[in-house]
Amino acid sequence: MRFLRYLSLLIAALAVLAPAAHALEMPNKFALDAALWLAVQQHLYRGWGPLVGAPTEIMGLLINTALACARSARREHRRASALAACAYAGMLGVFWIFNAPVNAAVATWTPATLPLDWPSYRLRWETGHASAAVLSVVALVAVLYGYVSARGHVFGERR
Repeated sequence: MRFLRYLSLLIAALAVLAPAAHALEMPNKFALDAALWLAVQQHLYRGWGPLVGAPTEIMGLLINTALACARSARREHRRASALAACAYAGMLGVFWIFNAPVNAAVATWTPATLPLDWPSYRLRWETGHASAAVLSVVALVAVLYGYVSARGHVFGERR
């Protein structure tokens, strides 16, 4: 159980990186013209999802679901793990609803074929990543709470 809590903490830290980076760069991405935005989407982000995003979110979901179902865990630990699992499930849902359709469309575009409504695609993509960033922070806080409270220390108190 201790190993799973440690692994959950490691995964939560990794899972927050990409969505937080997207959220922090959002104001600058809205200032890009169409051709540059398309180039960034098609080249800069290639490979991140399969290497970092999906594995951390899926592992976070699986590990926290296992921790939430563990009979030996205290109720507060199970609730923290359940909250984290829900946040990871939400991140995956947000990806499939917001980001995956945009990624599929953008992969086929060239600067010459960029549709006139490309800003709506950009907004959808950025909204998806901003939502994922919020959910990743929720997951991280829940995992941290579960990890710290399982070790017997909650906000300076000894349990």
